[in-house]
Amino acid sequence: MTTILDILEKAVAEGASDVFIVTGLSLSYRKNGVIVLKEGEKLMPPDTEKLVQEIYELADNRNISRVMETGDDDFSFAVPKLSRFRVSAYKQRGTLSAVIRVITFKMPDPNELGIPQTIINFGQLSKGMVLVTGSAGSGKSTTLACMIDSINRTRSTHIITLEDPIEYLHRHNKSIVSQREIDVDTESYVTALRAALRQSPDVILLGEMRDYETISVAMTAAETGHLLFSTLHTIGAANTINRIMDVFPAEQQHQIAVQLATVLDAVVSQQLVPTVDGQVVPAFEIMVMTPAIRNMIRENKVYQIDGFIHSSGSSMVAMDTSLQRLYKEGRITKETAIEFASNPDMLSKRLM
Repeated sequence: MTTILDILEKAVAEGASDVFIVTGLSLSYRKNGVIVLKEGEKLMPPDTEKLVQEIYELADNRNISRVMETGDDDFSFAVPKLSRFRVSAYKQRGTLSAVIRVITFKMPDPNELGIPQTIINFGQLSKGMVLVTGSAGSGKSTTLACMIDSINRTRSTHIITLEDPIEYLHRHNKSIVSQREIDVDTESYVTALRAALRQSPDVILLGEMRDYETISVAMTAAETGHLLFSTLHTIGAANTINRIMDVFPAEQQHQIAVQLATVLDAVVSQQLVPTVDGQVVPAFEIMVMTPAIRNMIRENKVYQIDGFIHSSGSSMVAMDTSLQRLYKEGRITKETAIEFASNPDMLSKRLM
């Protein structure tokens, strides 16, 4: 039977982003956003169990008991001279399965990926909060890695990343980079974030703002003079701000609105959109905080932010403007632009 190492080597060679090892299905890859079934027999329970065990062996003989007992385990590992991999191992229908994300050793190039310089420049801020948002698999981690890499190459800082799991490995350059993995180096985001404030950081990357406590500590970190990057699974600046507010009890929301209006500096939302040649390209909404937007947040007029971004000219970019540009460049179809639009009816009229 094919080994997991053979599978990973082929996935890297073919440019796959994900590998699916699921019982009852032949081996599958995701390439350019599309799942491709590989030729071969369906994987049976003993096959997937053997492959998942091999994954754990490759990951420095990681203890497999966690997935066996709880049904879930997330971790990452590297194969020298091949690539780095992020694994989500899980049980389904009582059998072991895994999805493996392929992460290259090479630091991503924002120009090749189509990430605007405006976004990379947020790394030059001295303090505050920058949020990168989007659905799972939209490239948030890659965008953040590019921003951290830019800081590492251009500024003398202490960068602390808190990740679950670590994806891109940052070598010390102009900056010192401390990378901590949840469950491996520390017990939780909140514990690690509180500890980070005592570790003389200049820049903190918080993998995800998951809950009330994490968001509270993150805002305090940004408020006390640190530059903090984090993510949420939202699309659009207004939705992102509302999501943060909704985490808190009603009686605290005004206070949080005032605090958020003070510490937030930018919200980047992104989607990976299929192109006419079968690839994917990122589309971005970029909101930069202005006095007007800070007032909208303080005065509970977040619903006005989308319109403000759209009419702000070159200083910000609306998602639909980004999609319209990709369509005019011939990179995506009209149908695709409308499918991913924030306001499909309005964009449809603009593309006529």
